[in-house]
Amino acid sequence: MFENIIAQAATDQLKEDILANRLAPSMLFFGPAASGKGSSALELARALSCENTGGGVALWSCPCSSCVRHRSLVHPDLAMIGPRGFAAEIAASRAAFLRDTSSPAGRSLFIRSLRKLLGRFAPAVWEHESKSGKANPLSLLQSLEEELAEFEKSVSDTDAPAGVSERLSASLAKNAFKLEDDCMSEAIPIAQVRKATYWSRLSPSGKRKTLVIENADRMKEDARNALLKLLEEPPESLCIVLTAQRRESVMPTILSRLRPYRFNARSADEEREIIRRVFRDSRDIPEGPPGEGGSLAARESALPHSTPGMVGAYLDSFTPQPSERLLPLAAFFIAAVTRSAVVLGRSRGETEISPGLNTLGSYCARIAENAGFERTEDAGQTLATLISQTVGFEGRSYPRFLFLNLQLVSEALALCESGADRIRYREMWKKRIEAAQTAFVTFNQRPELSLESLFFRLREDMAG
Repeated sequence: MFENIIAQAATDQLKEDILANRLAPSMLFFGPAASGKGSSALELARALSCENTGGGVALWSCPCSSCVRHRSLVHPDLAMIGPRGFAAEIAASRAAFLRDTSSPAGRSLFIRSLRKLLGRFAPAVWEHESKSGKANPLSLLQSLEEELAEFEKSVSDTDAPAGVSERLSASLAKNAFKLEDDCMSEAIPIAQVRKATYWSRLSPSGKRKTLVIENADRMKEDARNALLKLLEEPPESLCIVLTAQRRESVMPTILSRLRPYRFNARSADEEREIIRRVFRDSRDIPEGPPGEGGSLAARESALPHSTPGMVGAYLDSFTPQPSERLLPLAAFFIAAVTRSAVVLGRSRGETEISPGLNTLGSYCARIAENAGFERTEDAGQTLATLISQTVGFEGRSYPRFLFLNLQLVSEALALCESGADRIRYREMWKKRIEAAQTAFVTFNQRPELSLESLFFRLREDMAG
């Protein structure tokens, strides 16, 4: 039980609670990204459904039919909802499979990474909403399921022609990326919570049902209220696991009904071991300086609410636009907006630059200039550079770009001597970036239009 989770003390407490029969019906797994929260939730679901009660330990290698289905993430008593990125994990898992196509562990890793995405579109928890200009999710889902079945057959068939599984894995990854780009929501809508609630109240096919809600802090208000009703009266056969990076980001009325388990950031050696054992990759993560203070992973780990860790950096390196590439672009954007706000303020008679504005601009300007971006305060030039450098923010890189803006703003303002400025400018950026995120996610606004609005609104805020 939990032997597939490496160097995470929270699983020891979970195992104790299971064996002592004191597991809470609803739990919160909170801690940094890539710290094993989601994997532990899936392992908990398997352990609770295990049919082999001998010794009561539910070994990962258990051959019972329930564990076999859980390991493949196809058990009908498991439901997964919640927004998260899948492309990086799928790409990294495929790379691990390609290193040794005969390895059962590599195949399983790749298949599970795909199933985590497909689980979000299971009929029990997903309702199709057509969006103009987007791919047909039903067609994509059917293609993925058919190709996945063909892939599983090819890797188990010793007489399969050479290269078939590699070709199928490439097609699977391509279609999975498209499904995520076109059909994944950045927030948890009420329709998903309602469907998950209905599923939760149906009798399990085995011993227990488990509902996993990842990034539960990204739930819309009406969805939170709907979940609250389920948490108040959960069925006896149901286990609910919510995950979030920060405990305090979960609504207090929901938090009061959850037993928290803290997942801690692992050491660098432990994270290297995870990369070696899980992804079969013994290469070192580059530690070159992208900006002010060493590797992005090291710099992010110093931030209070960030995405630290070598595993996160490793997965990010498989994305078309990794954070190492987006970070200097975010710094370039912040520096340009700040410079433009100073110019606007001076045109209105301002003679002094506030400490917060000065700190924010100078800090981000150094990062941008170290990456080769020239100083500018022109909105058109700034936006044109961002769009060209990111190919229009292909894939789901725009939300990550916005997130990196907030990280840099927090990092820069931490150096500001004025406490009032630290609060004021951080709140300005947080408010405007949340609005830009909503416009992009909810109203399907194009990144270039969202960025243009963000530039001018922030310039006006800071100039005022």
